Amino acid sequence: MVKQQPVKDSTSTQKVAVFIKDKFSKIRTVNKKYLARRPHRSFRRTRRRDYVRSLKLPGYWSFSHYVLKVLWQHKKVFLLLALFYAVLTGIMVGIASQETYTTLTDTLKQTSGDFFKGNFGQIGESGLLLLTIASGGISQTTTEAQQIYAGLIALMTWLTSVWLLRNILANKRVKLRDGLYNSSAPLISTFIVALVLIVQLLPMAIAVLAYSAASATGLLAGGVESMLFWIAASLLTVLSLYWITSTVIALIVVTLPGMYPFRAIQTAGDLVVGRRVRILLRILWIILSILVAWVVVMIPVIMIEAWIKGLWPALQNVPVIPIITLALTSLTIVWAAGYVYLLYRKVVADDVDPA
Repeated sequence: MVKQQPVKDSTSTQKVAVFIKDKFSKIRTVNKKYLARRPHRSFRRTRRRDYVRSLKLPGYWSFSHYVLKVLWQHKKVFLLLALFYAVLTGIMVGIASQETYTTLTDTLKQTSGDFFKGNFGQIGESGLLLLTIASGGISQTTTEAQQIYAGLIALMTWLTSVWLLRNILANKRVKLRDGLYNSSAPLISTFIVALVLIVQLLPMAIAVLAYSAASATGLLAGGVESMLFWIAASLLTVLSLYWITSTVIALIVVTLPGMYPFRAIQTAGDLVVGRRVRILLRILWIILSILVAWVVVMIPVIMIEAWIKGLWPALQNVPVIPIITLALTSLTIVWAAGYVYLLYRKVVADDVDPA
């Protein structure tokens, strides 16, 4: 007897066809839901009624004051948090080099001549030193392991701040110990979202590198080449800003229990639809407030430190500026986490669908 092989082949073909049909059906369903959530269509005009969503937020200063008030009401736990991670960073990664800072200060004084004379000259010198500190000019050379430690410590500071705020606003009594032990659950998911954020910043980084190369070659002297460069650089920068607006919110969404990283990015994208520019302006405000805070704090500290060490040269090797820089960095992460988390809560509280 000859077996009926064609019947088996026909059954296998039907199973494959059904499998492919189910997959395409799922893809169509996912795409239909996506289009229902996102009213905007690429390369098509979107009517204003289809993309505008309400977002009731206090003014920039009022909201910053609100964030500061919330953090200050629980200053003990947040200051201890910043102190803990600053000490941990000092142990695991190290602090900036005091020797390099002293050498830089002496070199600046010797080479500046009469440029930094008078009170405004001292402010200018302090500002230049601050710019060098912020750009890592006095940082010690770190190994790959130390760089990984630094990134993990920054993520843990972020996660602990968000965990503490979430429980505080839920009227739960928490201790720093609880945050340190319980906040690290979404560490891997947060790390993946942070990697996506870094990738999304690549267009802006390319624009900065292109600007350096164009300046060195004289391409920006004028003419059509300069105009085309600035158009391209502006588009790359706008693209990065467009992407990171939702990803910054995703850094909060991903801390929810059971949340996966790319699901968090999708959810955050749904939250910012129709509000992207307003949320982006708030994120830029965070960056501006951090820059202003660093200038307001560090420039007087640098000037006072130089004055004191001028009176007592024996204090030259005391790493005052590196220690304050490390502490201010930890406070900056806590402030940014608090601001973004409270902004996220305001967005969720007014989570209406696009018209």
